[in-house]
Amino acid sequence: MPNCTKRAFLLTAAMLLAILVAGPPSAQAQTLKAVKERGTLNCGVGQGLLGFSSQDDKAGWSGLDVDVCRAVAAAIFGDPTKVTFTPLDAAGRFAALQSNKIDIFFGLNPTPKRALVVDFSVPVFNNAFTMIAKKGLGKKTWDDFNTAGVRIAVDAGSSQDQVATRLCPKAQILRFKTTDEAAAAVMTGRAEAQCIVMMLSLTMLKKNPSLGELVVPTPTFATTSNAGFRRETDKTWRDFVNTWLEFNRGLGLIRSVIIRNMESVGITEADMPAGITL
Repeated sequence: MPNCTKRAFLLTAAMLLAILVAGPPSAQAQTLKAVKERGTLNCGVGQGLLGFSSQDDKAGWSGLDVDVCRAVAAAIFGDPTKVTFTPLDAAGRFAALQSNKIDIFFGLNPTPKRALVVDFSVPVFNNAFTMIAKKGLGKKTWDDFNTAGVRIAVDAGSSQDQVATRLCPKAQILRFKTTDEAAAAVMTGRAEAQCIVMMLSLTMLKKNPSLGELVVPTPTFATTSNAGFRRETDKTWRDFVNTWLEFNRGLGLIRSVIIRNMESVGITEADMPAGITL
């Protein structure tokens, strides 16, 4: 085969391989471009999570995740109202991202399993793992909770499910569909403790102190709260949000939004356990 023909053949083969690897055009959808053309940002949000994402008949949507979505919309359109909110349960969040029903979901904890199906942003804030324990239980460490006969309630498939399963293999892990159902298990005596991230445990206990008492088991383990995106070949949307987060975290905006929304449900920095940072 002449050298010129051989080079042409290799170039064509390389182009075909690139197309096969990249996938069809639909797999390369540019979310940021679609958002701008649509004129609104579609944000997925949790339901009934005071301080994070909750809906009032008069005031509409409010909370940390809601405010961050509005701020991102303002960065894109110059108008924080150019956003729609789609309430989703835990099981529907990833399907909504993958099916392009939503553009972004704030408030996701990244795990290796989740990273197989969606992309994550840089961290929005740190979130320590805690226990809402039956009052008087007297357990302070992960080893204390890792005991036969101790029942730990979790919302199935969550990051707290994974950490409790890994750190407390001797305990009985009770899995429920929602955080509220897991909390009810502690209240009714079906479980001795509920494993849950700190920002949620603080709001839940502020709303209902009878749930139990807050324990930050030692040694301290933490996850991060991130945004989730549909996985696509073009990373412009993810890169834009990452740059926005890094820039506004440096300016203190993210911290101020967190503090403001925690204060809206009666939680101050003084309520946060010593040694735990955002």
